[in-house]
Amino acid sequence: MTTSEANLASLAATVLQPGFVGTTAPSWVRRWLGDGLGAVVLFARNVVDSEQVAALTATLRAERSDVIVAIDEEAGDVTRIESGLGSSRPGNLALGVVDDPLLTEEVAHDLGTELAALGITLNYAPDADVNSNPDNPVIGVRSFGADPNLTARHTAAWVRGLQAGGVAACAKHFPGHGDTQVDSHHGLPRIAGDRSRLDAVELTPFRAAISAGVQAIMTGHLFVPALDPDLPATLSRRILTGLLRDELGFAGVVVTDAVEMRAVADRYGFTGAAVRALAAGADAICVGGEHADEDAARRLRDAIVAAVAAGTLPEERLVEAAKRVDQLAAATAARRGGRPVRPAARDGSAVGFAAARRAIRVTTDRAGLGTLPLIGPAHVVEFESPRNLAIGTETAWGVAAPLAELLPGTTGVRYAEAEVPPDLTADAGGRHLVLVVRDLHRHPWMRAAVTRALAGRPDAVVVELGVPELVTGAVHVATYGATRAGSRAAAELLTGIG
Repeated sequence: MTTSEANLASLAATVLQPGFVGTTAPSWVRRWLGDGLGAVVLFARNVVDSEQVAALTATLRAERSDVIVAIDEEAGDVTRIESGLGSSRPGNLALGVVDDPLLTEEVAHDLGTELAALGITLNYAPDADVNSNPDNPVIGVRSFGADPNLTARHTAAWVRGLQAGGVAACAKHFPGHGDTQVDSHHGLPRIAGDRSRLDAVELTPFRAAISAGVQAIMTGHLFVPALDPDLPATLSRRILTGLLRDELGFAGVVVTDAVEMRAVADRYGFTGAAVRALAAGADAICVGGEHADEDAARRLRDAIVAAVAAGTLPEERLVEAAKRVDQLAAATAARRGGRPVRPAARDGSAVGFAAARRAIRVTTDRAGLGTLPLIGPAHVVEFESPRNLAIGTETAWGVAAPLAELLPGTTGVRYAEAEVPPDLTADAGGRHLVLVVRDLHRHPWMRAAVTRALAGRPDAVVVELGVPELVTGAVHVATYGATRAGSRAAAELLTGIG
């Protein structure tokens, strides 16, 4: 490899943000950090506990002192540092329902200080999408809400809080993933509407994030014909450079959503999508949710070098991207200096639990069937809907466990679609029946099962852990997220204990 080729390879490594498998740093990651790798991203598979994560990031930093250590920690349903128990902080929709920007800022600051203590310097959050489509299969409770102005003020508050806590924020998924019915992990979502609609809705929270000083923005793999009739946003120079840079004035780091996602990889290829994204104006390539090994990183690095040699990726564009990554690395390294280390609370975030209690909403019928608190044990039936890859199947959720702690003798069962028995009330006997759902309005099989159960037990309580678009039951409790914090708050409300 010539000196020029080696320099290009180092620049190409700088713009990569790969994941890896394991709870210690693999030898290839440590080696790559010495050769110019600018960042790594952590997932739930890399997390055991606070001490282990802190040791892991220290090992990474020993190889490159200013390495960007990123994580996809939205709090709420999308949690990596608390996936084993569920997040002790509410997610965006719960914070949006409370609509207290100071609370949102406090929760984000609390998270930021914890992540900073673990050695994490970049967080792929907040989700700045306006969830204007209640049938959205991938955003939902990850959004602050369906109102663009509410979403904007809480996006800005979240950015301020997280960054004051010591971690760079990354607003996503530009230019807005809320009004979709397709999950970009599986296909290419299309965002309809003209430019005036985009300005009034989708772009509003991103303007607020930029005004709040957000240090990074993540692209969405979205087809937005009003902005570019040919290319998805991640690969569109019109969107990343013309709109985000030139028009909105964003000067920070543009990070792609994972380039292995089918929305772009199916059509443009794994490496082809990365090269096109850099040419369009992206500065960092996120990879590793599924392609988490050295071979994937090498393929991306070599493809970037080859594209520069072929003239399809201008060298000055790669230099510019690497410079922005280096600037973010330097800024986050400087922020770490002198920051006191605060170990994570063993029992979770007190700030988060308090915020979740404020978000709980209860609806009761007028027939007198809905009475609280519950006296004596209950039988809890939880319906398991398919989860998108952003949340991850490893993330704990449910109401049965926290309710059993408060009401001894409480039992619980969980059913996926193919497992639901004809009679859900039989096991309850004379005990209270609690039906736990997630996005009831989106799943016909779940609605049918709940309808049958309520016909036999009209006094049953329904607890919605998703978007409460459909309210039913004598007592309906909405937590606005399937978090540990929200579930505990629901259990406390149902029992009057807490």
